[in-house]
Amino acid sequence: MQLNGIKPGAGAKHAKRRVGRGIGSGLGKTAGRGHKGQKSRAGGFHKVGFEGGQMPLHRRLPKRGFVSLSRDAIAQVRTSELAAVEADVIDLLALKQAGLVPMKALSAKVFMSGDVAKAYKLSGVSVTAGARAAIEAAGGNIAE
Repeated sequence: MQLNGIKPGAGAKHAKRRVGRGIGSGLGKTAGRGHKGQKSRAGGFHKVGFEGGQMPLHRRLPKRGFVSLSRDAIAQVRTSELAAVEADVIDLLALKQAGLVPMKALSAKVFMSGDVAKAYKLSGVSVTAGARAAIEAAGGNIAE
């Protein structure tokens, strides 16, 4: 067998339908476009969402909510998740390497959730008041 001899199986490929090629093709005359109207004419089409001048659906429905462009910039970390970090000093890079924070995060904030297992040293990471109290009670320290 050679590469130039490989062909698709019988019936796997079929000829492209040729429209507007006479009465015998089954798609002659109007070529499946119907009679008259904008959609029957060459180059005659409208923009996506256009409803013939009627107020389009995407403009009729109310706008809702707000999606902040910086929502992924500040990552949140639980105090119980800090045990997964193997570094001596926990900073943003250590949290990223441990997989607790997405790589595109610009900063991280530790909040109180779960118990603090050991004394952690945090650097360059924001901490909530509850998390700060728990970490310092366990013998850790926070340098911002």
